[in-house]
Amino acid sequence: MKMCTTSDSSPKGYSDLYQEVLVETPVGKYFSQILEEKSSKLENASEVRHVLEEVEIEILKHSLMKLYLEDFYYFCMELGGDTATVMGDLLKAKADQRAINVTLNSFGTPLNEASMRDGDGWPTRKSLLPSIGFLYPQGTAELVKVSDEASLGQALDRVGGVYAAIWQVHVNEGVNDKSIDDAFFEREVQLLELAFDGQMHFGPFYAYVKLKEQEIRNLVWISECIVQQQKDEINKFVPTFSLSAPWRTAR
Repeated sequence: MKMCTTSDSSPKGYSDLYQEVLVETPVGKYFSQILEEKSSKLENASEVRHVLEEVEIEILKHSLMKLYLEDFYYFCMELGGDTATVMGDLLKAKADQRAINVTLNSFGTPLNEASMRDGDGWPTRKSLLPSIGFLYPQGTAELVKVSDEASLGQALDRVGGVYAAIWQVHVNEGVNDKSIDDAFFEREVQLLELAFDGQMHFGPFYAYVKLKEQEIRNLVWISECIVQQQKDEINKFVPTFSLSAPWRTAR
């Protein structure tokens, strides 16, 4: 998108971008939904140009992921059975991860201003938080209100459970040398491994792809440690199907 708009910023260029890059792709409907919220004249290239220039890429990405997760979740619910149960838990956990990360990353940005946290407008912090998840709706409502890391930690402590523990990883990052992303990846891998239990559902197909993505992250981490001659850090990756995984050794 950035390459297309940079190479041709004329109205025709934005029209081509909208028709070829946005509409004619599987994610085109999510772009259309976002643009419809901002403009009632989607066929007008200047309107599309105004929206795309106005919105930061990160906000646009979070908006698209929100719509994608919600759509994917409701599709799985329509399938029913064990697919709905297994995939529902996986997608709700992913939605919660995005909600917490969006909130954490919004501190120090315009999205943390009082007028930009709540409201039905777009973009606001509330508009970027998925309307699904284990946190939704009470926990999500708490995330909309927080204004700094201290209040975010208090909100997650009230929620308790796994998210309170994950937040403690973030608080103690300088002590245990593990980031909040590492904690989320560990939980995701745990849930993905459990997706292979049971029979006659589609969960393992999704889990297989996501676990392969984790393996790629692990290989990239190991390679970077070797290149940077930080061999003591090599083992600090999230293992898959490992007997030494934290959720197995803790039992």
